[in-house]
Amino acid sequence: MRTFNLIDTLIIEADHAIRALIPPIKRISTRLSPASPLPESALTINEKKHIAGLMRVNHAGEVCAQALYQGQALTAQLTHVKKQMNEAAMEEIDHLAWCEQRLNELNSHPSVFNPLWYAGSLILGAIAGLAGDNISLGFVAETERQVTSHLQKHLQDIPAGDVKTVAILQRMQEDEEYHALTAVKAGATELPFIIKRGMTLVAKIMTKTSYYI
Repeated sequence: MRTFNLIDTLIIEADHAIRALIPPIKRISTRLSPASPLPESALTINEKKHIAGLMRVNHAGEVCAQALYQGQALTAQLTHVKKQMNEAAMEEIDHLAWCEQRLNELNSHPSVFNPLWYAGSLILGAIAGLAGDNISLGFVAETERQVTSHLQKHLQDIPAGDVKTVAILQRMQEDEEYHALTAVKAGATELPFIIKRGMTLVAKIMTKTSYYI
């Protein structure tokens, strides 16, 4: 296996950041969007605006997930943990692609604050990795639990009849639940309440800002 030096690592991480923050015309995903075979619903202008806001929040969350996993993979100590982080990041790319496709269909765009969320999550992931693999996995488990809860609230808030968005969020929720379970099985440490609370507060700030711009 090739060993990367510091310059190699910095170039790779810059490439990851660019790919996550600058959506291509059509992002390639390993799985077809769950919404692809479904018909577009008849939605009002206000409904489209609301759904776009929710999907912008979900897209920002996936940008954070990319950065978190990349940061953890950088500093993880055990090879199998690094591999798990990289595999999870690859699966989250599908979510990015699905959210971007839906935003395009709604004539909307990702949040302008995504670079800020990416930078913060990358640093948090790297710090978590330095704290130890079990703690790093604990951050994954708790993040995915909060994302799962967040997606459930969005599913309840989607206007009736929007089957395309519902299909995307349901599949994303299944994936996030699996990531949380995988982290727990790999030895995730339960995080202290104060850290969980801090993660929740940061998530609320991201949600409020990303919904609008």
